[in-house]
Amino acid sequence: MSSTTKIEPLGAVRERVLAALRQEIIAGRLLPGDRLVERELADRFGVSRVPVREAIRALVAEGFVHFETPRRTVVRRLTPNDVKELFELREALEVYAAGLAAAKATPADLAEVEELLDRAAVATEAGDAEAITEINSRLHDRIVAMAGNSLLIEALEPVAGRLRWMTRRNEEWPQLLVEHRELYEAIASGDPERARAHALTHVQTNYRSTVRQLFGDTAELR
Repeated sequence: MSSTTKIEPLGAVRERVLAALRQEIIAGRLLPGDRLVERELADRFGVSRVPVREAIRALVAEGFVHFETPRRTVVRRLTPNDVKELFELREALEVYAAGLAAAKATPADLAEVEELLDRAAVATEAGDAEAITEINSRLHDRIVAMAGNSLLIEALEPVAGRLRWMTRRNEEWPQLLVEHRELYEAIASGDPERARAHALTHVQTNYRSTVRQLFGDTAELR
């Protein structure tokens, strides 16, 4: 082995595998019920089984996969209650964040959101599902950051991946773009009450759309 060859630290390998598997689940390349086999994944990523095993454990903790048996790990099937609970959390935290953002947003903050909206429009026109999911997630992250409350960010962080996973199932993209533009305008107005009202409408509409996509029109809504 060359003396200049760099060995990737185990933690970095784990994070690389974890990020790749998480994105495959969010994007729908790994589907609910699909099995994660350590040996196969180690071969695919060209790594040992140890970082794969640790990545799988992290995915279990994040709520993406679960152990059907001690030797069988599969991607979770979301239930209506899973969706309901996550959207209840979104409603509580993101509506609050929107009000704070309206009170605190700087011109630079608003310019960043405008740029994301422009990129979302291009991705929506192209029907690029992965880009739409990534940009919309960054837009919501930016609004939470604009709220300027570190505890709020910490409260959302553990479920951020699952929220992306669920909202990726909502393919009513033109409607999402309209809602995000309206939310931006409400925040840019500097009126916290208006921003909270638009955020609440957005979360509730997104909840109904996500339930329809996942479970059909006959699914019972809260």
